[in-house]
Amino acid sequence: MNPRAFFHLVLMASCLSMPSMPAAAQEARANPFAVPSTLPFQAPRFDIIRDEDYQPGFEQGMAEQAAEIARIADNPAAPTFDNTIAAMERSGRMLQRVQAAFGAVNQADTNPARQAVQKVEAPKLAAHNDAIYLNPKLFARVHTLFARQASLGLNAEQRQLLQIVHQRFIRAGAQLSPADQTKLRALNGQLSRLQTQFQQRLLAATKAGGLVVDDPAQLAGLGDAGIAAAAQAAKERGLAGKWVLPLQNTTQQPALESLSDRATRQKLFEQSWTRAARGDANDTRATLAEIAELRARKAALLGYPDWASYVLADQMAKTPATAEAFMAKLIPATAAQERREAVDIDRVIKAGGESFTVQPWDWERYAERVRKARFDLDQNEVKPYFELNTVLEKGVFYAANQLYGVSFKERHDIPVYNPDVRVFEVFDRDGKHLGLFYCDYFKRDNKNGGAWMSSFVGQSKLLGTTPVVYNVANLPKPAPGQPALISFDDVTTMFHEFGHALHGLFQNLTYPGLGASARDFVEFPSQFNEHWALDPKVLAHYAVHYKTGAPMPQALVDKIRKAERFNQGYSLGELIAAAELDMRWHALPASAGRQDPDAFEAAALTKMGLDAEHVPPRYRSSYFSHIWAGGYAAGYYGYLWTQMLENDAFAWFESHGGLTRANGDRFRDLVLSRGHSQDYDTMFRAFYGKDPDIGPMLADRGLAPQ
Repeated sequence: MNPRAFFHLVLMASCLSMPSMPAAAQEARANPFAVPSTLPFQAPRFDIIRDEDYQPGFEQGMAEQAAEIARIADNPAAPTFDNTIAAMERSGRMLQRVQAAFGAVNQADTNPARQAVQKVEAPKLAAHNDAIYLNPKLFARVHTLFARQASLGLNAEQRQLLQIVHQRFIRAGAQLSPADQTKLRALNGQLSRLQTQFQQRLLAATKAGGLVVDDPAQLAGLGDAGIAAAAQAAKERGLAGKWVLPLQNTTQQPALESLSDRATRQKLFEQSWTRAARGDANDTRATLAEIAELRARKAALLGYPDWASYVLADQMAKTPATAEAFMAKLIPATAAQERREAVDIDRVIKAGGESFTVQPWDWERYAERVRKARFDLDQNEVKPYFELNTVLEKGVFYAANQLYGVSFKERHDIPVYNPDVRVFEVFDRDGKHLGLFYCDYFKRDNKNGGAWMSSFVGQSKLLGTTPVVYNVANLPKPAPGQPALISFDDVTTMFHEFGHALHGLFQNLTYPGLGASARDFVEFPSQFNEHWALDPKVLAHYAVHYKTGAPMPQALVDKIRKAERFNQGYSLGELIAAAELDMRWHALPASAGRQDPDAFEAAALTKMGLDAEHVPPRYRSSYFSHIWAGGYAAGYYGYLWTQMLENDAFAWFESHGGLTRANGDRFRDLVLSRGHSQDYDTMFRAFYGKDPDIGPMLADRGLAPQ
């Protein structure tokens, strides 16, 4: 998940809408989720799945798993690893199939029918989860095994799974009194409904917040292709004769770099900043305030001082104090760099004969002028060398081939949920099947913002499954007939998200319960993979002119490399501000009660020691989907923490020969294949040889320790 984009990982989605069937035919038709898919590698049956299949699929899937869990809990035989832990791992297969398909496309291709299913089923899923982890007979079996683990003859993976499952029960409230468990169930149901409400309101707010322009002169600077794309966006919304700049999920918007009309820039920025804070039906502030309050109450019920302490207890950082101390090391150098960059931008503004001082809506445009003056680099000069398909097949895939020996072949026989989606079969270094990879890169109004990776099918030796993974992004879709030329930031996003995909494709685990990683570890492989975008061998392979096929001139390559550390004060500052905002919200104790979001946010930004006036947080509270609906609550610092890990890892690569198969195989074996089969500290030290070091991260960004 890329901090430049966002990725995410919330399992709530769906598939193509099909014509409705007569009632009798629907009764006779079996639910397509009832049995494993008959497509290759159990790929979802998007050729036959209909919207009306999801709700009964959820209901049947939960009922089946509830019956399976009851059989495990009521088993008269003494608990063993196989009849309890492994049996739990085998349970819920239908529900997993429904969740995976629905989760994918309700995020990427939603509609009112799917959103209605989410509203109904999300609280039921929360209650279903509670019914499993608050089952006293089931917990008694797990606890018995946990207490006897040394005598069970378990292998390392089994021991790790037993410990994690036991911990999940404890963290889910298994040791609470019956009265407190009743309170916990109510809180979980409320939180589920509120998180769904936040997600759906934000999607609507982001669509409604796009800037509508009546005169193309206001879009001066975008170029013909950009103006044509804005006209196409307006046409798709039924606004013929107008132009629309759709909002991306972040505070800053890509068009702010190009728009020459300052009034238009300010309007676009303000549309972004206020998108979900306008007092209308899409306003998310009351929802997020209630979520924060309920999370604090839930943490207190479970014995923690605040939600951040609860969340970090099973992460690599372990405590909020550790995460805060880490970020505190970044703030002085970042703040100093923010101030230097603001001075440089104001100097360029004045040199151009303009009298204003830089504001957030000016930063990207005039920072680009500083970049051009300092490095003679024009982003419009770069884009013709980054055509999306070439970047994917000759860049992203090529780097993976050189590092890990994998290869790719496009499949046209696998059904997809939207015509924009492509599917590739992935072959391992020995030529055998490894998995399937789906990619869905273009922005749509019914797609959640950002970029993310998830799975339709997870790898598991126990279940006999190979990985079926996907990447989703929100890259600008060109007008019909035009090439998809993207920025280098977009190139980086593609490499980033494919790093997540590789993490899923290379898993080599017996038990699916060990497949997920902590928030402050999961971004390590993805951010590490970004480095190969500028590797000389890889860049030369994909950076070719989309018309002529000519390689990018070396002089332009050199400019990109020299400018790589440019604007680090802004890019790191907006990320730290968002991470600190997240941590402040989730450091609230239950006694703090419900907060006023605007007042709380303003106070939090003032206390950070960063230049929030010029460098606002990457996400404002009201559209910070990561932390209110995306699973990153008290975890957004993980993007920064994992930058430390990935810079350490890349420093190791550089000191051992760089991009080689030997190095790639070692990284795959010690990190990418392991899931959570080891503790994260142990896994990292096995690869790096020592504990994480912040030095390479600061050096990579040209920031000296303060």
